Amino acid sequence: MDTDLPRGAAGYLVAVPVAALCCLLPLLPLPAPLAGPHWLGAPVDWPKVGLLAFLHGCWESLAQGLPSPCLRLVRLLLRRPRPHGRPPARPDVNAFFPVLFAGVLMLPPAAAALVAAPAALLGAAEPTCRRRQVWNGAQLALSAFAASVVFHRLAGPQLLLGSRFPAALLPGCAALAAFCLVNGVLVGVMRLLADGPRRPAAHRPSGHRPQAHRSPAHRRTAAVPGLPVLVHAAGGLMVAVLWQGPYGAFAALLALLPLSISAWVFAQGHRERDAHQATVQALVQAVEIKDAYTRGHSERVGRASVLIAGQLGMEAERLRTLRYAGVLHDVGKLGVATELLRRNGPLTEAERRAVEVHPVHGYELVRGIAFLGEAHAGILHHHERMDGRGYPSGLAGEQIPEFARIISVADAFDSMTSTRSYRRGRPVTEAVTELERCSGSQFDPVMVRALVDALAVHDWQPVLPPPDTIRAVPDIPLGVPEPVRAAPRGVPAQGGGSVPTAGPS
Repeated sequence: MDTDLPRGAAGYLVAVPVAALCCLLPLLPLPAPLAGPHWLGAPVDWPKVGLLAFLHGCWESLAQGLPSPCLRLVRLLLRRPRPHGRPPARPDVNAFFPVLFAGVLMLPPAAAALVAAPAALLGAAEPTCRRRQVWNGAQLALSAFAASVVFHRLAGPQLLLGSRFPAALLPGCAALAAFCLVNGVLVGVMRLLADGPRRPAAHRPSGHRPQAHRSPAHRRTAAVPGLPVLVHAAGGLMVAVLWQGPYGAFAALLALLPLSISAWVFAQGHRERDAHQATVQALVQAVEIKDAYTRGHSERVGRASVLIAGQLGMEAERLRTLRYAGVLHDVGKLGVATELLRRNGPLTEAERRAVEVHPVHGYELVRGIAFLGEAHAGILHHHERMDGRGYPSGLAGEQIPEFARIISVADAFDSMTSTRSYRRGRPVTEAVTELERCSGSQFDPVMVRALVDALAVHDWQPVLPPPDTIRAVPDIPLGVPEPVRAAPRGVPAQGGGSVPTAGPS
């Protein structure tokens, strides 16, 4: 939903809200030939629609960790600014659906679609997120409209009013399936259009063809709705049954209280993850300020590590921790002299040892950060080698932690394909050939094969420095001796050695 969306995605971003507006047309007093079936929009209990829309907005704000509409209105009337340090809106997170499902079961389709709109349109979003916010509200409105149509076509309202259970569960389950299907298709099409066409042929290693599986984004789109959606649907059914019973809306509000606690806990989890991400980014920025040539290197190593682990079938929680480890693998460079990191010349043996201690510095810096967990070992041992000739501990083979073996391959791959002060970045095919040559001695063959398989599906294009910077850097293939480089005063000039594949990066 950014400003640089492809043309197809930008058009889709407009088409979905227009389609959602069309779903609201039955609420207007149209001529009989244009009005459609009577049950699509009338009669409408407008107080019920307004109350459901307000409740949906309140609980959505709670689930996203944002101020409720009431609190925002009070601040607006009193002209009080938003408190400093308030986290930004999360328009991509819609976590609380029971009220929306209750509207699907109790209201005509057009009115059910209207319940979703205020929470999205009046949310506390940043100005740059407004388009995304509108699109999210539209896709929820379309999903609610489709679900309500299915529920009405299966005589769900009559069964619900008559409390005919379990017969009323069938149209309810069908409505839930329609909601999830429409929502999944809308989101999946947007992801496909936003990703743009893949260009694998120019960037795949030679001799490797695409595997018969899809990218992680496509797998997420096609995923079966999880337990939270089923729980929210059950909550919506309970709200609808109680609301239409003798105690009315008050009993329905009481039914929402247990789910409100889960929504609050969910919001705290998001806040905690946001805090973790902010901590990691602050450390990475500090490293990149010291070493300009590695700018972006940390993020790319994190991405490559996740690609490798995805091929290995690693579960989501470990994937998140692995990404942290990949992003922070060089944080120990904060303890290395800046002059050594930026030098475009040879190092003495003592200076090389000072650089090679950076994994230990990194481990000491982050070992007190509890949420990193398994990432600690990945940061400490990412320069170990399979033959035991690495550092800092000289571990070999399976003694090296899995995270470290993954990061070692990802780190070397990005180092070879990125432009440094002493060598231009090499093509992906050349880097893969070098990884395979060193497989078994320096790198874990399993991790190398996983990266090769991932590159057959995912495009890899490192961010290049400005053209004037590239022209000033030697274009040296991997394995070819480097030219003699100027050495600091008092240090013999060096050159003629082979280009390192995965030295300190």
